[in-house]
Amino acid sequence: MFKIAKANLSMPFVPGSLDVSEDQHDLLTQFCLSENWVADMSNGVINLGDRAARLHDLPAQECGLLSLIRSYEQQDRTRILELFEQAATTSSSFCFSTTIVRGSNHRQPLFCVGESTGLEQRFSGSMIGVFLFPRFQLDSGAQFVSRQ
Repeated sequence: MFKIAKANLSMPFVPGSLDVSEDQHDLLTQFCLSENWVADMSNGVINLGDRAARLHDLPAQECGLLSLIRSYEQQDRTRILELFEQAATTSSSFCFSTTIVRGSNHRQPLFCVGESTGLEQRFSGSMIGVFLFPRFQLDSGAQFVSRQ
């Protein structure tokens, strides 16, 4: 899944979609680990949380886009680069899913939702987002079935 849409903050959310009970949050944490990330587009630095950096097998919480995606499924990398490139040129909302591949036995599903803002001036702007890491790993030969 690779999606991007022009941001339209004046559009309201679906009624009731922002009502989150404590039970729903508990359910989310039962199934997923979540962590925010921020990117400064003036210098290309992405700041991850500690868990996201570890799950991406990165030595530090600051990285560049190419370092971030090097552990993703190879067939997804080009599409994710294109998605970030589009988001870097127009204020947008975006999402993608892929698998982090580390070694031959570790395959961690990953979902990402984010948005880019402040792109009106040249060489400025930022991106914010959240990674969702389901609390399971895939077998080394497993693949997601995708319907688009």
